[in-house]
Amino acid sequence: MTDLPDFNAMTDADFRALARDFVETNYPDIPRYTLGRLHWDEVKPWYLVLSEHGWICPTWPREHGGMGLTAGKHLILIEEFERYGAARVNDIGPVMLGPLLLKYGTEAQKAEFLPKILSGEHVWAQGYSEPGAGSDLAAVRCEAVLEGGDWVINGQKTWCTLGMDANWIFILARTDKTVKKQAGISFLLVPMDAPGVTTRNIENLEREAEFCEVFFDDVRVPADHIVGGVNEGWTAAKALLGHERVFIGAPRLSAAAMTRLKRIALRAGVWHDPVFRDRYVALQCDVADLGDLFETYVDKLRGGQTIGADVAMLKIFQSELYQRISELMMEVAGEEAGLAQAPEGDRQLHAAATWLSARPTTIFGGSTEIMRNMLAKAILELPS
Repeated sequence: MTDLPDFNAMTDADFRALARDFVETNYPDIPRYTLGRLHWDEVKPWYLVLSEHGWICPTWPREHGGMGLTAGKHLILIEEFERYGAARVNDIGPVMLGPLLLKYGTEAQKAEFLPKILSGEHVWAQGYSEPGAGSDLAAVRCEAVLEGGDWVINGQKTWCTLGMDANWIFILARTDKTVKKQAGISFLLVPMDAPGVTTRNIENLEREAEFCEVFFDDVRVPADHIVGGVNEGWTAAKALLGHERVFIGAPRLSAAAMTRLKRIALRAGVWHDPVFRDRYVALQCDVADLGDLFETYVDKLRGGQTIGADVAMLKIFQSELYQRISELMMEVAGEEAGLAQAPEGDRQLHAAATWLSARPTTIFGGSTEIMRNMLAKAILELPS
């Protein structure tokens, strides 16, 4: 890793120029502007480039190997990577687990796991959802029992994004059935090559294997692979969900979709149509508002503040805006909206692919219905 300059001391214009030059100079020979997620064997070269230069964890503190970026600088980095069409790397470790270990992990856990996230030696998956326990996360039934110094895990996780590429997974497991459901959950770290772990791929709406199920049959992990203490997993889970919902609420998907919408409108000959332009500008204003809201929450994370239930507004805003952009895309694309393959082989012109990728976003990280219930109860203090 190279010595890093103080990015936050740069002007925004200077940092933007640096980020633009970095991605244009160092991006490897792998696909750009992909709508779907690349698998580890495809995106690994980009991960390793970011790791080598110390750019893989933009928001981690510098003393732990991150860039230590402020929210504003982080947004600029995202914008420049999106502008160039850089692929999204496997980021469960850098975005989710790393910040959680920094807050709740022991010093031994930080020393063991953080460097391996930075180097790409460990590729992580998230094991939260189960059949019957998706948005209602407190209903998890996957169980861990302490036996002879090991946790013995039995159960199932589902909708693990790119879990087939991971060599480690963090899970929520029930460790006490005698207390209320939120109180009997623990947060465990599990190697995917442990005896008794099996996976089964799940195809998304585009028939691509983006998710998987993970089954645990008498899987044993050492007792110290628990984060935050026994039966303290719900606190860690809520913190992680806050991080996840901030990340899901990032404007990257909507901003990229607006770029594709413009290209499709130009191809369809409606770019200068005043009715279309009115709708396009309205969406553009929403994307700008989303960026401001996103920056508010990233600032809270950087300041070490707890992310509250109100982050649901960000998640709802982003997912519904992305869907609205994709719906206008389908209108504009006309007869090409029904094509199974991209026009002229250009995925950026494939309206149906964007529309399909936008459909499940209102479920990721908790469904919109659950999010609205949270806002009603926790923020508006309405009765259950």
